[in-house]
Amino acid sequence: MQFEMEMDDLDSKLNETFDGKVVRKDLLHRIKKGTNVPTFVLEFLLARYCASNEPAEIQAGMEAVLATLDENYVRPDEANAAQSRVATKGKHKFIDKVHVRYVEKDKRHWAALENFGSQKVAIAEKFYRDTDRLLEGGIWAEVTIAHNDIDEDKYAFYVEDLRPIQLSRFNFEAYCEGREKLSRDDWLDGVLRTVGLEPSKLSPRLKLHFIARLAPLVEANFNFVELGPRGTGKSYFFSEFSPYSTLISGGQATKATLFYNNARGKIGLVGFWDTVAFDEVGGIKIKDPDTIQIMKDFMANGRFSRGVEIIANASMAFVGNIDQSIEQIVRSAKHDLFLPLPPQFDLAVMDRFACYLPGWEMPKTSSAYLTNRFGLITDYLAEAFHYQLKHNNRYEEVSSRLKLGSAVEGRDEKGIKKTLCAILKILHPDGAPNDDEFFEYVEYAIECRRRVKEQMNKRKPDDEFALIDLSYFDPEGNEIVVHCPETKGVSATLEPNRRTLSENFDGDNHEDVNQSDGQTLVQKEATISVAPKEPAADLKEVHYSINYGDTGHTYDSIVGPYLQNAKEVLVEDPYIRAQHQIVNFVRFCETVVKYPTVRKIHLVTSYDDKTDMALLNEKMDELKQSLLEVDVVFTVELSKVLHDREIQIDNGWTVKIGRGLDFYQKPEGWFTIGANDFSLRKCLETKVDIFRDSGS
Repeated sequence: MQFEMEMDDLDSKLNETFDGKVVRKDLLHRIKKGTNVPTFVLEFLLARYCASNEPAEIQAGMEAVLATLDENYVRPDEANAAQSRVATKGKHKFIDKVHVRYVEKDKRHWAALENFGSQKVAIAEKFYRDTDRLLEGGIWAEVTIAHNDIDEDKYAFYVEDLRPIQLSRFNFEAYCEGREKLSRDDWLDGVLRTVGLEPSKLSPRLKLHFIARLAPLVEANFNFVELGPRGTGKSYFFSEFSPYSTLISGGQATKATLFYNNARGKIGLVGFWDTVAFDEVGGIKIKDPDTIQIMKDFMANGRFSRGVEIIANASMAFVGNIDQSIEQIVRSAKHDLFLPLPPQFDLAVMDRFACYLPGWEMPKTSSAYLTNRFGLITDYLAEAFHYQLKHNNRYEEVSSRLKLGSAVEGRDEKGIKKTLCAILKILHPDGAPNDDEFFEYVEYAIECRRRVKEQMNKRKPDDEFALIDLSYFDPEGNEIVVHCPETKGVSATLEPNRRTLSENFDGDNHEDVNQSDGQTLVQKEATISVAPKEPAADLKEVHYSINYGDTGHTYDSIVGPYLQNAKEVLVEDPYIRAQHQIVNFVRFCETVVKYPTVRKIHLVTSYDDKTDMALLNEKMDELKQSLLEVDVVFTVELSKVLHDREIQIDNGWTVKIGRGLDFYQKPEGWFTIGANDFSLRKCLETKVDIFRDSGS
């Protein structure tokens, strides 16, 4: 074997900046071909034995890695032999994944090794106290298992020593400090080398494609789809790169497996993984229609109901193969680029995709694209992504910096911004990019969302998704429309022929046929007489009084009708500081977020010398994070002097309530009617004036 390598500039920078957290990737490729050990485990051993650039030392280190795997790695079919070895020798060191769980019946904690075959291995408190993740999904570790010779004890094995292979602690600040020392391009290339690719072989566009593949691992509730030819490595990042991702390979996807098992009272895969990825998505079999409905709910906002309200952060990634020519598909009047998706994936599912990565542009996996240079240890980068998915929200930063064009609708905006957030987390965890970098990412994110909308527009027989010219405004105020390269100038996609519901369709036309119970969706729709929608009643200016003791007045009934098509709401109320006043304001926000066009709520309120500012800030921060989860930016402006009470809506309407939001009486008791349902809560006397700005 040849181990000589002259370090280039990026190798030197990575070794200097992330000392102890880098590894030569060519060594990984050589070992990986002969074993099914996870990548991050192999890199742990390589970092220990091959942390050198001297050929002789690397040769000896490689031999040590192979010997360690042969002696210590537990293979699933060798569990009985491993237990026998411990019983015979008294103890032995293994490389395995270790879980710790508390068993209520036994009133103690037990360890379980994934491949060792025992579910009741005794473990001392010091191990799981110092390494939290043993209790939260388990970790790969070097673990010394000893045999217990005391006959009275109810266990045969115990953990004598444990050294985590995955990081047991991660310092995000140190990670950001390291990133800050590298340029954007150096860091981008460093990330690509970390996942095993040689960036010098890739174009700038291909580099962004590979970064986009990582997006579901770093952005919560990110819905991603990649369809393309076989052999391009679509599923690798979800099966090998991160210990926080799981890959479902075909078969049936049930609501109990994915979301919640009612019989066992346990959450499914979305509660345990950062990313749930579906390989060979075209082969997914979903028999229960409830599964698709729950999936739609979860993809929309990260929550669903199965008897209980469940909230989870998992992203969903769908990867599959396209066997047809892309050029023929985009020029076809019958077919679209969602062709490989299963028939149960209707337009409502597709509309929830934030990013459609053009898999047909990705190169076939080959050694020509693999790097033989240094990159970060895979687990270190995976930990950084896991931390940011849980703790780092860049949505407000993106929203404040980006102005989108009028064709960008609600789900377009959400998808574009979530893709942007993911790219910023990956490439700029330490701060904001410059304008050139930021708008490069903007164009890419808009393209990825436009690809989704173009194909939905092609499939839909009416103009629901016809606004496909998604655009943004650059720093000079110029509006720039973004196109997808495969469809630019192709009228069959950009100006599809509209089909009527009464038309007869060819049964092999995939995008027109959506099988359900043996009947096509189009045929079903053709039998339904759809009445035209009644126009919304014209809103009028109103002025009325609420009398003392009146009921039936809520924020929904007073303000709700005037929130149609609103994007921003400004609330001026000097008294949002006491507990019940803040609770009222939260109820008002709950009314606002029911209108999907609203993207920002700004509160102007006041305080006095008696106000507990720390407590007020804490509650407002909690509300801010909650609103960000539904893609609404919340800002607060505090003033010592404020007297006006009004709600200004950017569609031109102003709502003035004499008492502000606090016009309810305190209930006579918390177990009386009206205590919880505010439509039954008695009111204080106040006036309501709703009028339209004369300039609107």
